[in-house]
Amino acid sequence: MLSSNATWKFMTVDESLNWEGDCTTISPILRELLLQRGITTADQAADFLSPSLENLDRPDNLTAIEKACARVHKAIDQQEPILIYGDYDADGVSSTSVLLAALQELGAHCDYYIPNRFTEGYGPNEAAFRKAYTDGYRVIITVDNGIAAVHEAEIAKELGLDLIITDHHERQVTLPDAFAIVHPKCSSNYAFKELAGVGVAFKFAEQLLGYFPEQFLDLVAIGTVADMVPLVDENRILVYYGLQHLSKTKRHGLKALKKTCKIEGNVTEEDIGFLIGPRLNAVGRLQDADLAVRLLVSDDPFEATELAEMVQQLNEERKKIVSDIVKEVETMVPADSKQGVIVVAKEGWHEGVLGIVASRLVRKYDRPAIVLAIHPAEGRVKGSARSIPAFDLFNHCMKWRELFTHFGGHAQAAGMTLPLENLTKLKEGLNECIWQELTEDDFKQEIVVSKTLHLAEINETLVNEISQLAPFGMANPKPVFHIKQVPTDIRQLGNNKKHLKLQFRDATAQLDGIGFGLGGQYPLISSQTAVSVVGEVGINEWNGIRKPQIVIQDLRIDEWQLFDHRGKKEIAISPSVFEQNVNLAVCQAMSERIPTQMKTISYEEDLTTLTPVNSLYLFDLPPQFEQLEKIIEQTKPSRIHACFYVENSTYMQVFPSREDFKWFYKQILIRKSIDLKQEISMLMQARGWTKDRIIFMSQVFFELGFVKIESGVMRVNPSPVKRDLQDARIYQQRLRQAEIEKTLYYSNYQALKQWFSVWMDDAQEHRKEEVIYGL
Repeated sequence: MLSSNATWKFMTVDESLNWEGDCTTISPILRELLLQRGITTADQAADFLSPSLENLDRPDNLTAIEKACARVHKAIDQQEPILIYGDYDADGVSSTSVLLAALQELGAHCDYYIPNRFTEGYGPNEAAFRKAYTDGYRVIITVDNGIAAVHEAEIAKELGLDLIITDHHERQVTLPDAFAIVHPKCSSNYAFKELAGVGVAFKFAEQLLGYFPEQFLDLVAIGTVADMVPLVDENRILVYYGLQHLSKTKRHGLKALKKTCKIEGNVTEEDIGFLIGPRLNAVGRLQDADLAVRLLVSDDPFEATELAEMVQQLNEERKKIVSDIVKEVETMVPADSKQGVIVVAKEGWHEGVLGIVASRLVRKYDRPAIVLAIHPAEGRVKGSARSIPAFDLFNHCMKWRELFTHFGGHAQAAGMTLPLENLTKLKEGLNECIWQELTEDDFKQEIVVSKTLHLAEINETLVNEISQLAPFGMANPKPVFHIKQVPTDIRQLGNNKKHLKLQFRDATAQLDGIGFGLGGQYPLISSQTAVSVVGEVGINEWNGIRKPQIVIQDLRIDEWQLFDHRGKKEIAISPSVFEQNVNLAVCQAMSERIPTQMKTISYEEDLTTLTPVNSLYLFDLPPQFEQLEKIIEQTKPSRIHACFYVENSTYMQVFPSREDFKWFYKQILIRKSIDLKQEISMLMQARGWTKDRIIFMSQVFFELGFVKIESGVMRVNPSPVKRDLQDARIYQQRLRQAEIEKTLYYSNYQALKQWFSVWMDDAQEHRKEEVIYGL
């Protein structure tokens, strides 16, 4: 057996959903994937698989957008300066760039302002509004923020500023008293509520310009993907076409950024999520984010190249800062930590990256993580938190709301500030909550599996069908498939053998599986054992050869395993088998073949005291089958390693026949005595026997009382008791030893596994009974 690292959740189609109408043009697998997404008709499928810009809602269905546009056009006509108030993440800088370009196209006198993450925090602030008023601005348009700015809206009104809020975040109980609020969730006539901030800015730009501005779709794709909003409905359409525009963009800034990211050809949502988005976010994490806006709107190729290089440098700096903090945290959190919630804090940590650090800790330890920077002069800590699916971080922190100075977020992520003296109370309170509510299994990460496939179903046609579901993201994840098959080849790849490669084959198909970072599982997988893997299917192209493959995210083995090391003097036991595993070695005497950290027993010890183990290493053959059977019954192992090594085989030696015994005994009767020291060579030559055979037969005669042996001289007993050869214990022992070697050492893999299976099945059944009857 081998447990998976994550919990696998297999998707099912709602029984109330059935495909309606013609389905001949859609394969059964693709149809099931569409049903999982709530798509039940050919028309719906066509809209999903071939998104159309015509299906976008009209921007004038957004409440107050016409009022907002009228005020902007008035400002343009009267040459009033307009300030765009943005945000420092990728969605915020994309939103700012879209609206800035639209206003400039209209001839507006405008500029933008993005607050500093560290000195001003997120969203509008009073000081920035007062300065804008002093600088002559009378219209402020927020993008990707503002829906919670109740106080700032009051200040704007007092100053005589017309505040137009465009946002997409959750509305609060009290809405700001702004000149206009353009927000899908505040618009009853607007059907789709999940636009990103850049999506709302795009709709506002469309209404301002009076036409559909396709030229901004590349920016819309970046902000929408990077902000991880649901990639369905309008977001899917915008990103679908936005990626096409991004692939052939003429923006100097994006061309330079793509070059630093080494993106060529068609841009995918993964390119945004893993390459473009993190670089734009890095700017706001480390300094003022206006550098990112300057890059996106630059019309000078030389300037764009310089700005892209600066962004790249900041991203490298961000990665190093994150890496350094993660290394520090790992020394503060032991690998065997039993903390339910990891809470760490230190002076000097960079606040802009603590959310990323917390995410890394969640993936490494499968625990919610809170990472905070200590400000000793102010006696406070400030930072970020990330959680696991089973633990609603927001609601549980709200139970301790009195401990925080500032707190906000949602179930899986949060930001917080609190007095340093309250940190211990928070840690103890959250740990108490989590252990009351969760079991160990709840801490596992979750992988949603779309379907179990057979090897023959995984081919280039399937991969092409799945690609029609792209772009993938929130609410439209890339399908993860499950296969269960005996690998024909298992190996480690890469530097330090960090990666795992499995090859599956049957009569009709072949599939390669690559598990990045799963190389440590290699010594835990035995040959000729069915392995279950889950992952994404794709095409691997090498030297012009295209083959389907599955990128393995996780794996498990549902049955006990046999590892066959028989006949090897040297056995390399990977250190990974000692990590979180209970191991036991069985041997008659200590040996250099056995690692010093492994617990050992002999067959002669009290076997009734043994307890369950993960791995059982058998270095010596048992004197009797019953002893080994007892060990299996007591230890109930998930993995058995047969490490037997036999130098002087009993089974491979010819067993003396009854005729051999008769001839030898007759010679003793005739000669009355035989000096084995002097005459054994003669006997060996006369009959072609080995020395071992002669000594064995002599011992049998001696044990049965047929002869007496003194100082190596064997003499006939003149009055022996008639007995059968098989009455001799040594005779039986040799037969038994030969049978043990034949069964456990010289058998093939399948025969050996079958022998163990009888006792393993009993042990597994006994384990089930213990659970049932022992509760």
